[in-house]
Amino acid sequence: MQGINFIVNDQQKQIAVVIDLEKYGKLWEDFYDNMLAKQRKDEPRESLDDFKAELLQQGKLKNA
Repeated sequence: MQGINFIVNDQQKQIAVVIDLEKYGKLWEDFYDNMLAKQRKDEPRESLDDFKAELLQQGKLKNA
C-alpha cells in the first residue's frame, strides 16, 4: 500500500510501521485516539457535574 511501509526484523517479522502523515494523517489520529481510549478504559471516572464544581471552586469557571 502506497504511503505505508513496514519495518521488519531479521526474521522478516513486521515490528513497526511508517505512515505517510500527509496522506494518512487523519486516519492516524483516529487510530491513536482509539489506542488512548483503550489504555484509559480502567481509569477512574468523574461526573461532569463534579468536574464543573471543582472548576468553579478553583475559580477557573464562572457560574453561567
